[in-house]
Amino acid sequence: MSESSTPRGQTQTALVSIGAAVLLVVLKLGTGLATGSLALVSAGIESSGDVVAAILTLLAIRLGGHPPDREHPYGHRRAENLAALGEAAILSGGGAFVVIEAVDRLSSGGDSGFDPRWYVFAVIAFALLVDLSRVTISLRSAKKYKSAALRSNAFHFAGDMAGSVAVLCGITAVALGFQEGDAIASLVVAAIIFTAAARLIYENALILMDTTPLGAQAQAEAAIRELDDVELRQLRLRESGGLYFADATIGAAPDQALVASHRVADRVEAAVRRALPDADVVVHVEPLREGLDLRARALAIALAEPPVREAHDIAIYRNGSRCSVSMHLKLDAETPLAAAHEVAERIEAALRAESEVDDVQTHLEPLEAPATARPESDETLAARISAVVEERTGAPPRRLRLLATDLGLVVFLDVVASPEATLEAAHDMARRLERDIRQARPAGATRIADVVVHTEP
Repeated sequence: MSESSTPRGQTQTALVSIGAAVLLVVLKLGTGLATGSLALVSAGIESSGDVVAAILTLLAIRLGGHPPDREHPYGHRRAENLAALGEAAILSGGGAFVVIEAVDRLSSGGDSGFDPRWYVFAVIAFALLVDLSRVTISLRSAKKYKSAALRSNAFHFAGDMAGSVAVLCGITAVALGFQEGDAIASLVVAAIIFTAAARLIYENALILMDTTPLGAQAQAEAAIRELDDVELRQLRLRESGGLYFADATIGAAPDQALVASHRVADRVEAAVRRALPDADVVVHVEPLREGLDLRARALAIALAEPPVREAHDIAIYRNGSRCSVSMHLKLDAETPLAAAHEVAERIEAALRAESEVDDVQTHLEPLEAPATARPESDETLAARISAVVEERTGAPPRRLRLLATDLGLVVFLDVVASPEATLEAAHDMARRLERDIRQARPAGATRIADVVVHTEP
């Protein structure tokens, strides 16, 4: 990949602008000095400022096209906004010079001996054609490449075109005998210059100050709120060089798996990009605490405690409108009992604060460390297990695997259940199988530490 990702067409547009600005400076300034027209001289000064401005634009575009790095994680596109402020300063300086000269000429009577020849009108007509083409090309490129620098150039060129019209009117007035027309046209050009500079300063200062683009903010928020099961808690938006960077915080159910939460985040990113194409979106997912049923709220309260690694077997016992809650909490096995008890007390207190809860009972468990295991080939036990399964289900197990661990044997078992059976019925069958398999262990054989039964239709 090259160091800069600046589109070639964007650079070519800036180079053409520089060439056009240089040509207009030579024509306007040269003709103005030769004929004594202050209006043409002021227009030439404005165009000479455009030469410097166009060079700054080219440099800003090339710098802004560099990819993000450690010091500039959002990229370098705001170099274009800084360049636009520099262009505004150049325009303001040129405008001040024009005002001073025009006021001086008007105070001395306005007669400069300027004699408008035919070629003066030809120069103005040519300048108008060049300005019109520059405005059209710059606006089209600014929209295509989302370039603040090219957009600011378009404003300058539009100001040039308006200034050329004012110069044409002033020169025409002089040709008709109104000598002050040239100086007055210069003041009109200065007003155009100051207006363009003020607009550039205002627009780019807002971006550099990270002012929230309200229209874009509303579009992004509306796109996120249209998604089902997504609670938007915060959305921060900033613009840099025509691109948007969005930081969104959303709420998700606490019992939602990480993969499911990631899918929700992907949906939020896609929604924002539909509203704001090419936006860079970062989504932070937080657990919901509102609008959840009691079981989900209990899980959220438990998992909000950093020492709690797992919360399971959450049971709710209702007595009318009141209920009792029990749950199992797993913490690191090395956690001191006193510290674990404090965690459980905080969880129980938070649950008792729920309006419908009368009592809470927690059961503390150590989080199991990974166990060392190896395949076990106990054919006698395997035959007994197969017989138990066939007696209970009417078919032998689809898969049977024995693992030997330090805690005893672990039985992995796949069994068949009726496709019409409910999950509750299938689970009850698996529970009875586990009990019968433990009882089927031959006397003196290794103890069975766990039986994991997978039911399938």
